[in-house]
Order: sequence, then C-alpha cells, then structure tokens
Amino acid sequence: MALLLTLISCNVTVEKEQPSTLTPETQKSEIPVAALKARLQNEGYQIFDYVDQKTGDTILMQQYFMAFLKAGPRRSQSKQEADSLQTLHLEHLGRMYEEGYADISGPFGDDGDIRGITIYNVPTFEMADSLANMDPMVKSGRWVIEIHPWWAAKGFGLR
Repeated sequence: MALLLTLISCNVTVEKEQPSTLTPETQKSEIPVAALKARLQNEGYQIFDYVDQKTGDTILMQQYFMAFLKAGPRRSQSKQEADSLQTLHLEHLGRMYEEGYADISGPFGDDGDIRGITIYNVPTFEMADSLANMDPMVKSGRWVIEIHPWWAAKGFGLR
C-alpha cells in the first residue's frame, strides 16, 4: 500500500496565539541561536538547547504536538459521504499548512486503528487540540484525536 505524506510549514492566527513565522532556512542558518531562542520563548513555545559533542553546534529543541488520527465511533457513512469528508479533511490539512499551524501530516500505510498523524507547530497543547478537532473527519465522529507533546530539533528535516 502506498504511503502519502504531505509536508507542511505554516503561520496564522487563532485566538490570540500565533505559530512561529520562522522557516527551516532561517531557523538553521540566518538567525543566531540566542535570537531564535528568545523569539520562540516570546511566542510561548517550550524549548531547550544543548551542544552537539561531535560538531560543537548548539542544537535548539522545540516542543511540537503530534496528533494521532484514530478510527472513531461513527464509521458507517456511505461511500459518497466518506469521500466528501476525505475531501474536506484534505482541505483542512491544506489550510493548517498554509496558515502555519502544521508541519507534517500523512496517513499510515495499513488499515489499523491509527489512521494518520499531523504534527502541529503551535505553542500549546490546547491550541493543537482545538485545531485538530476542527477537522471535518473528527467533527463527524469518523475519527478521534489523541495528542502527545513531541520534541524535535529546529531546522532539521526528514531524510
């Protein structure tokens, strides 16, 4: 089964909180670590840093929120309704990307209870939970959300 990944990086406003406007390029090279650290702290993000013993570089870690999209209690929609919900779900994820709230999203390649993930780049659990629960698949009961804090180094991508 093919695995589809949608890479996402965003910035928008929801109830007074705003995700970081920093891009991976500015996070890693153009902004000094101290300035980036101060900026993220001012925006309300949880962060810490450490020195990589091999390179001597200061690595800045940020807390993100990983939302697991799980099979929900109402899965008896018709094919037409399920297809419509899928279209609305993809539009929701696209908006989360465009507005700067989500960094990566994609389905799992099996037919298990956990259907996919979205990693939210927002300062608080409450904001991630609110955004994830705006998904039409979640609103319909077809999916439910389980969110966990997750740490990753700023400016590092998938390889």
